[in-house]
Amino acid sequence: MAVDQPTVLVVEDELAQREVLAYNLEADGFRVIKAENGEEALLLVDEDMPDIIVLDWMMPNLTGIEVCRRLKTRTETRGIPIIMLSARSEEVDKVRGLETGADDYVVKPYSVIELMARVRTQLRRVRPATVGMRLEFDDIILDAETHKVSRSEHPLKLGPTEFRLLSTFMEKPGRVWSREQLLDRVWGRDIYVDTRTVDVHIGRLRKALTQHGGEDPVRTVRGAGYALG
Repeated sequence: MAVDQPTVLVVEDELAQREVLAYNLEADGFRVIKAENGEEALLLVDEDMPDIIVLDWMMPNLTGIEVCRRLKTRTETRGIPIIMLSARSEEVDKVRGLETGADDYVVKPYSVIELMARVRTQLRRVRPATVGMRLEFDDIILDAETHKVSRSEHPLKLGPTEFRLLSTFMEKPGRVWSREQLLDRVWGRDIYVDTRTVDVHIGRLRKALTQHGGEDPVRTVRGAGYALG
């Protein structure tokens, strides 16, 4: 698994639609996890935090609207973009879905190509580095497409792990990332790495960022982790 692959949770009770969505998302470079009902979706979010959720409204027992409401009321999950899928095409239904917290609303039947574009649009907002965008923080510039980093116009040499660390920090400046969260995001959930390894690579990143002078922008938060700025 490529560790910088964005993860999409597809929640759809109809098997055929679920598999078509998963197939197209994987072909488009996403890592896909699947749930066939609302209860399973909530469990998967806790076990394997996705970057974005494609969520069907009409499901038995726990509806997509209720799943969306629960996720948007929790601090740790409210920032995950949710694209609601529904056969309900009335304006009042769309308004209800958006007011519940959905970030986008797609009416069935839908164009898979259009849905992929909407997924990328939402992902661009929360993980811009994964879609090749240029990120800036103070005098640091990271070009995700060319994999180049500079500070005060000086090019910096970063290893691949340090590049992914910096990308993660620059996507959400000020956010405090625990060592465990950084392990999941940078190394991947399927790879066992000791948390002390994070400290080693943070040290390398700091050295790279200050190689031409300037203050260390990476902040250590005692007992919590690391943040940029």
